Amino acid sequence: MRKKTMSNGGQDWYVHRLELVMNDFLPLGKYSFGMGDRFARQAQAQLQACLRAAGEGVDVVPVWNKSNREHVIIGSKPAQSRAAVDAAVKALRWNKPYFLDADHIRLETVDRFLPHSNFYTIDVADWIGQPAPPEAVRRLLDRHPELFNGTAEADRATVEKIARKYLLAVLEVGQIYRHIAQAKGPGCFVTEVSMDETDTPQTPVELRVILAALSDEAIPLQTIAPKFTGRFNKGVDYVGDIAQFEKEFNEDLAVIAFAVRQYGFPASLKLSVHSGSDKFSIYGPIRRALRRSGAGVHLKTAGTTWLEEIIGLAAPGDGGLALAKEIYTGALEHIDELCAPYAAVLDIDRGRLPAASAVRRWDSGQFVSAVRHDQKNPAYNPSVRQLLHVGYKIAARMGKRYLKALEKYKNSVAANVTENLYERHLKPLFLAGD
Repeated sequence: MRKKTMSNGGQDWYVHRLELVMNDFLPLGKYSFGMGDRFARQAQAQLQACLRAAGEGVDVVPVWNKSNREHVIIGSKPAQSRAAVDAAVKALRWNKPYFLDADHIRLETVDRFLPHSNFYTIDVADWIGQPAPPEAVRRLLDRHPELFNGTAEADRATVEKIARKYLLAVLEVGQIYRHIAQAKGPGCFVTEVSMDETDTPQTPVELRVILAALSDEAIPLQTIAPKFTGRFNKGVDYVGDIAQFEKEFNEDLAVIAFAVRQYGFPASLKLSVHSGSDKFSIYGPIRRALRRSGAGVHLKTAGTTWLEEIIGLAAPGDGGLALAKEIYTGALEHIDELCAPYAAVLDIDRGRLPAASAVRRWDSGQFVSAVRHDQKNPAYNPSVRQLLHVGYKIAARMGKRYLKALEKYKNSVAANVTENLYERHLKPLFLAGD
């Protein structure tokens, strides 16, 4: 139950209203895993990985995420994602919760997702850093004296500066949340807030201010994605200080626990890690923190399955390999166009990208070794992998040609998709020993 910061009747009414809202939410589960399926063909193979984890005694809730940008690039619709997910659930007789995430939505893009999604990742990156109205900042500070602890890092002036940076973004979250709730009804969807697209990691004090402001918006928040130290480049491992990441992750877990006690957020509120796929070196620190604290986590991937599609096409050789080479050639020719939207999360060494003529001479083993995320393999090429990660637009331009290839090589593709998600992601995150 939310602690009361004031004793007047008006505040008592506010707290009562907040408690009613915070208790009306769709449960997500302790461990959840976000999976991208860009061409809506791998939901069954992805769900197999969750079934394998369940067979080992760990329930991982599958969440299929796809952004409006990905839909626009591919030419797909949220209804197609919903149909693919529901078909996989039916085929495999999955009888546990599952979700479809309208990923990184904004007010102007959310409506097309409303009939189909039951999970919404609200992206307010453009509002972070824009100054909030001074009166709104004053009200936040007056309502939440618990944010000040008398130290230099959390005195009133510092908290006011933090509020000015983040409050307008939080107010936008509130507007988007209420728009969704009005259309779907409260308690019918999961709300995640993305705060990770900023220049520097949030401090624990900043995260506390953000959560206090979100509680004032009466949002039954279930996951929040803060910014962590280090680089989360697309499709490759974490680059940064792993010990510092572990420290920040544990500090953020403590803030989450505080916010649940203080503001009445759902007890299931947890951190969301927007990994950009394949951040294997931080899975150990995350796993240790979860076991120590008893907390849950939502970890979001996106392009790792698309890359396994490419690997699954290439592995048998013949026509699938030729198509995979054609996608690489197209990506190389359009590298500037493909990389521009993702420039902040790519570190491609163009000097390590082989010429298209060289790749055309590769056999299936050479192609797979370059792309598969196996850092023990000297042939693994993270620059090739990152380029292909953002190269799905080339496959989308192939249209039915690409989809027919996925059907022809579906056994190879599915085996790679399931193996990757289970062995390289779910197993080290939730099943490995320490």
